[in-house]
This record gives sequence, C-alpha cells and structure tokens, in this order.
Amino acid sequence: MRLQDVYNLHVRGLVNGHFQRVTNGKCVDIYMPSVSVNLSGDDCFLVGKVAYEQKDYYHSVQWLEESVRLFRVTGGEWSPENEGTLEDALDYLAFSHYKTGNISYALSLSQELLHYDPVNGRVLENVEKYEKLLVKTTHIPTRGGGLKRPTSSYLRTRDTYERLCQTQGSQPMHFENPRLFCDYFTNGSPGFLLMPVRREVLSRQPYVVLYHDFVTDTEAEELKRLAQPRLRRSVVADGMKQATADYRISKSAWLKDSPESVVAKLDKRIAMLTGLTVKPPYGEYLQVVNYGIGGHYEPHFDHATSPSSPVFKLKTGNRAATFMIYLSSVEAGGSTAFIYANFSVPVVQKAAIFWWNLYRNGQGDGDTLHAGCPVLFGDKWVANKWIHEYGQEFQRRCSLNPEE
Repeated sequence: MRLQDVYNLHVRGLVNGHFQRVTNGKCVDIYMPSVSVNLSGDDCFLVGKVAYEQKDYYHSVQWLEESVRLFRVTGGEWSPENEGTLEDALDYLAFSHYKTGNISYALSLSQELLHYDPVNGRVLENVEKYEKLLVKTTHIPTRGGGLKRPTSSYLRTRDTYERLCQTQGSQPMHFENPRLFCDYFTNGSPGFLLMPVRREVLSRQPYVVLYHDFVTDTEAEELKRLAQPRLRRSVVADGMKQATADYRISKSAWLKDSPESVVAKLDKRIAMLTGLTVKPPYGEYLQVVNYGIGGHYEPHFDHATSPSSPVFKLKTGNRAATFMIYLSSVEAGGSTAFIYANFSVPVVQKAAIFWWNLYRNGQGDGDTLHAGCPVLFGDKWVANKWIHEYGQEFQRRCSLNPEE
C-alpha cells in the first residue's frame, strides 16, 4: 500500500506483476522486473484485510475488488494454502463499499454473498439496512465514484515528497545553473593528490554534494558483512527516548572501529574529504542501514529540533553535518529527496552524499528536510556518519555575520 501510494501505482498492474502508473488514461510501465510474479486472490485478500482492519477503506476496496475478481476466476474455494475465500472477500468488500458511501454496490455484493450463505443472519440484516438507506437517499454513488485517498493529517509535505520520489526531482541541470558543477576535488589533502575525488555539487542551498566512487566494492561488502549480525529495527527520537515508528521502516547497526578496520579507514577518508573531526565523540559511530522492499524514511531532519533529543546525550552539540554512503545499487525507488529544496538524488552505488544540517551560527537549516523514498524493487544499503558541532570550532569557524 505504501508503494501504491508513493509511486501512484495501478493496483491491477501490481497484481499482474507489473509496476505501472496511469497517465492520461493509459497504464505506463515505470519499471520492468526481469521476472514478473502474479498475485493470487488470497494475496489480494490479505492486503485488503490489513487495510480493512485499519479502517482504511480506500485501500481495502481496491485490493478486495481484485481479490473477488480472481476468486471468481478460480472458483474461490478454500484450500489449505489460503486464508480467505470468495465469501470472505465479498463480506469485507461489501462493508468497505458501505463505509465509502457506495451503498448500492454494498447491497449488490451482500446479495451475491447470500447465494453462498443464505442463512447468514448478519448479512441478512445488512441487506435490510442497505435497502432502507437506499430508499432514504436520492443520490446513489456510482461504483468506485466516491473513492478518494484520505488526506494526510500528519505529513504536510506528502504531495511534494511523493512527486520527488516519482520523478527523482526537478533540480536544474549543471548547464542551466552555472553555480552547480562537477570537478576533481582534493580539499588540499595529500591523500587525494594522486587520485582526486570526483565531486558533483547538487545544490548550493542547502549545500549538498555527491562524491562518486567514495568506497570500493570490497569495502561496501565488508561493511554489510559486519553489520548483518547486528541489524535491528531502526528507531527514531521520541522525546528523550528512542522508539520504532511506521514512518521509518528499516534495520540498522552501529559499527565501532578498530585501528585496522574498514570503519577506521573510512573515518580517515571522510575527515580528509570534509576537513572535519569525525572520530567519536565528535562524530557518531558509523551506522549501517538496510532498506528492504517498501523500506523508507519519511521527511525528517537529521539534526535535533528539540533540546530533549537523545542526540545531545553525547554532549558534543547538535548534528552539524551528514555524510551518507550508498553501499548498494537499487533497481527502482530508494531516492533521497530534499523536500523544500525540491530535488532528489537517485541511489548511486559506492558514492557518498554530504550536506550541512546547521548554519555556521548553530541554527538548524530548514531546507535540509529530506526523506528516503521507499524501495520499489531491490535492496538498499547505506552507511551514515553524523558529525557534531563540537570539535569543528577551527574546521568550520563562525562567521562575522550572525545570520549565517
């Protein structure tokens, strides 16, 4: 359902193993997997049931419609592999239509259900109720005509977020904006003189830069290997504690370094490239995150926005900067979207993305609101390094202008 919403996917296409979006009345493929897997009537029933139990009738109607259609084709008989039958799907679908105001179709489905279970008292009562309601009402919605996605009560930037995930942003190209550029970068460090880093400046406000081929394949695989046994459900700040949340679905692990480890080598490379102090406690331990299909992180700030945030437990100030390494490729989805800056970055394997979370005066930069778009197809791995304010006093000095 998350993939359906964020990428505006056609449910019938998903059922047939295709990722399609309806454009100008036509279904257009947005990704073609090498192997397509069709969903069964029972698969659709289970998805619809999840939505139904959450009182999300917008989704339950669409998925239960497909379930009923497929069960009708196959006969809808119960089997040990199935949790649902045609009668179950009709029952859930009828009530879902009733809740969306489509009483005439709810009545029609309930009457069909009585053919299979003619003495079902609850369904008989529903039929009587629907008939009375239809007598009272003058407007009868057409099938599916009143079906509208609920408005978001918690995610004010939903439309922008989803557009950026679908289109991978609307950022100007380098030739359209001369302030954006690509170059070979050393940051004045002798360690990069023989092999400079390929730098791509993606945005000036907020300042966001992509460093291509920052890690090798071997280093990326080693980080994933070290993280796998430690992976746990990712958490978010909830007041002074941390808790799981539906708006962040992933697994993560924290990796401590030893002098010869790949983590220590990356810390050193990050320090040379950014010119910042990244060793703990001034930089947090490296966090490796895995996003499976549907894994995502809705719009959020990396820096703390509340004085009670667990970020301040290190007593080294707020998160001044983020350095995120893409350890894998992703077949579809998974972009990093900067909501207010109005651009998004596709996953570039082995590259690293860097941005400042705070202004020089220590205030949070609101333009860094960003999100990890849901993985549509594939397996996304990233490594995060958060660098704190303290320890950077001589690396990133305050400006004479208190507004900067």
